Amino acid sequence: MDLTRVPSHATPTADDRTVPTNSTNPTTPTNATAPTAPPCDAPCDPSPAQPTACRPTGIVALLPGRVRALLPARSATNGRRLRLALTLLPLVLLGAWAAFDWRTVHGGAVRLASADPRWLLAGVFFTALCSVASACVRQGAVPERLPPGQLLATQFAAGAAGHALPGNIGAHAVVLRFLRRRGIPLARATSSLALYSAVKPVAKTLVIVAFVVAFPGTLRLTELLPKGETLALVGAITGVSLAAVVTLITTVRPLRRPLIGGLRSALTDTRIVHSRPVRALALWGGAAAFPLCQGAVLASVGSSLGLPASWPQMLFAYLVASTAAGAVPAPGGLGPMDAALVFTLVAFGAPATLATTTVIGYRVLTVWLPLLPGTLVLSALVRAKVL
Repeated sequence: MDLTRVPSHATPTADDRTVPTNSTNPTTPTNATAPTAPPCDAPCDPSPAQPTACRPTGIVALLPGRVRALLPARSATNGRRLRLALTLLPLVLLGAWAAFDWRTVHGGAVRLASADPRWLLAGVFFTALCSVASACVRQGAVPERLPPGQLLATQFAAGAAGHALPGNIGAHAVVLRFLRRRGIPLARATSSLALYSAVKPVAKTLVIVAFVVAFPGTLRLTELLPKGETLALVGAITGVSLAAVVTLITTVRPLRRPLIGGLRSALTDTRIVHSRPVRALALWGGAAAFPLCQGAVLASVGSSLGLPASWPQMLFAYLVASTAAGAVPAPGGLGPMDAALVFTLVAFGAPATLATTTVIGYRVLTVWLPLLPGTLVLSALVRAKVL
């Protein structure tokens, strides 16, 4: 009997154990390390077979698959190109806007040459306070503490971006990006924007009521109140808009869950904010101070030109005009806001030409003067990855 032969039922040696039992690929050892998934260079596809690292997240996950297929691949090179494009985009928009509306700016600057420079300097000061008031509202709308310097710079840049798109969409986009970079979830960041947008008109209405109570004989309310046809038209537009929103929410099921979730998040953050006196003071105090600062800019320009109207009248003229023009989705309120300001100033006894010059000066101080610094700050924040 040959003792060197291994029986068939004996335990295999270490070399024998390296032989695979997989019949599909007998040449590959079973103890070999599984290959790692290659980096995803293609547009993300939410299929189960795709690597987890490549699956879309955030807002991209909400887009349809065909739209995601059109997006460029996520890479460091594309990220640098996107940041460069975002840096140059505000400057391009500024140049296009300057070329489109250059006559208005030039005419306003020529007419303001004879104005009192001290009152114009006061108008510049109140223009700067507008960014401070808006930053206070932004801080009061979130429970977390935001860095004051970055928040003020972001709000100043958002003011420039808000003049590029209607409905203040540009400003909200800048602030939303800032909040997301600070680690605030998307739902809560969106809720803070909704709270910001809801508090400002309520605070402005309270300021208008305070003016009516404090200056009953100075304000010519009978000349500013719209006629019955205008009120009926405004009421009809408001009713149709509310009916359209309710119908959209009730009939489109994919919108219900995110809207309900966002509403719950907004209510939760609202309760937390109002449980903290400092946050509530920043929220409501900033919302009430912002229209007063804007009206102070208008009053400063009017005083520099010798407009025959008192400061309470000019402040109230801005409050009424901004409320009336707020329903028209124009970039920065340009157009409807200007017409409403001229109308209210003329109603208080100012000549039409002088009222027009005052409105042009107001636009120069609140739009054109901070537009170039605002776009430069926006570009700097993008380059610094704050946005």
